[in-house]
Amino acid sequence: MDFEAHRALRLLEAVQQNSRVTQRGLAGKLGIALGLANIYLRRMVHKGFIKVVNVQPNRITYLITPRGIAEKARLTYEFMDYSLHLYGEVRQHLRTALQACAAEGKRVAICGSGEAAELAYLSLKESGLEPVAVFDADGGREFLGMPVLPITDHATIEYDLIIVATLDRSGRQLQDLLAVGVPRDKLFPLRQEPATPKRKAVSVRNRSANGKL
Repeated sequence: MDFEAHRALRLLEAVQQNSRVTQRGLAGKLGIALGLANIYLRRMVHKGFIKVVNVQPNRITYLITPRGIAEKARLTYEFMDYSLHLYGEVRQHLRTALQACAAEGKRVAICGSGEAAELAYLSLKESGLEPVAVFDADGGREFLGMPVLPITDHATIEYDLIIVATLDRSGRQLQDLLAVGVPRDKLFPLRQEPATPKRKAVSVRNRSANGKL
């Protein structure tokens, strides 16, 4: 499932849960700017997924239409299928790496405290390892019975590897960790980066011979 489809699903869910939700409320739920929320709503209305009803001169209500309910069901199924595939992909990626860590006696920490971190924790346990620490941006809470430390405290913990527990491929969390001094060679992204296709090198001599210069 691509990012746009996932955002459309969340918008339809928000409208179905609360017909009185405002555009500002939708923007907050989706984590986007107010103007972008307006664009998405207009698109949904244009497609017939959402209906706008004027209940008062200064207030409107958003209603999900039967067509919108069908689209939400389709997107939900697509998201579940995508999530199951992603779960298996990440589990295999972790299993391979953590088996090597267990064999070498490496100390592994987790950065993150959400669902992705739970997946990392489960994979650690299956490999016979215990996380030496759990980090997050701010710390100050618990994760599965362990205190969550602010990532700025990483230098106080002896570790060989930090699992970057996020499914986001933007690289933002990785850059944040590098910015506070975590060595790049000690960072292990939860998801494998897609392989970059190799381009065949074309020499200047061959291009010249083919009359392309």
